[in-house]
Amino acid sequence: MFEYSFMIRSLIVGVMLSIIIPMIGIIMINRKTAMIGDALSHTSLAGIAIGLIAGINPLWTSLIICVIASFMIEVIRRKFNRFGDMATAIVMSTGIAIAAILSDFTPGGSTFESFMFGSITTVSQEDVFIVLGIFIIVTIVSLYFYYALLYNSINPVMARLAGVKTDLVDGLFTLITAVTVAISAKTVGALMITSLMTIPVASSLMICKSYKSTYITSIILSVIFMILGITASFYIGIKPGGSIVLIAIIFLIFVSLMTFLKNRNKK
Repeated sequence: MFEYSFMIRSLIVGVMLSIIIPMIGIIMINRKTAMIGDALSHTSLAGIAIGLIAGINPLWTSLIICVIASFMIEVIRRKFNRFGDMATAIVMSTGIAIAAILSDFTPGGSTFESFMFGSITTVSQEDVFIVLGIFIIVTIVSLYFYYALLYNSINPVMARLAGVKTDLVDGLFTLITAVTVAISAKTVGALMITSLMTIPVASSLMICKSYKSTYITSIILSVIFMILGITASFYIGIKPGGSIVLIAIIFLIFVSLMTFLKNRNKK
């Protein structure tokens, strides 16, 4: 497996993504806004299609579209607080509609499909450097604003009273969420990103008793799922996104069953 340069690139990119995706996912779950990640992942397909048609790296166009879409959702959610879910659905529907239309004009349908479900053969050297740059930025922001993101996700009003610059924190979180989703499509698959944001965190919540341990465990599980999924994709010849998510789901079911049996024995 390591004889092939594309596999080494895929694993490097995969590990970096598997570290930063749960960092975003745990905040989203705390904020109860996991569907925003789903909306952005679907909307990223429109950016990918634009990049393929224009003949430039789709990661750049996907990144731009995701950033625009994420801030559109935040603006609508703030102005129409009661209709936040509707705003997410509208942006997602718009992105999917544009992607569906543009997909007919993309050169090579299989190329566009690889971004939907992930591919281990399409990760280029340029992609590695793009992901590395964003990995460093997202990691620094997530760790530096660790407590601010936590407090703001639990209770924005109390966070503001405690001195947290909530507008700044919200803006940064929106930005790093958008760029993380945008760069994940090539390896994980646009339709699979939200699963990797939520499943490792959900599994960790059943195992751990504190936020910090949940944070660390979700990252560890995400890395394991990513490596196993990419390895399975190489040896079995299946889409990496599907194999990563399926492995994560199997583990979640196992943890759920163990937790159920443990609680039942206590009674």
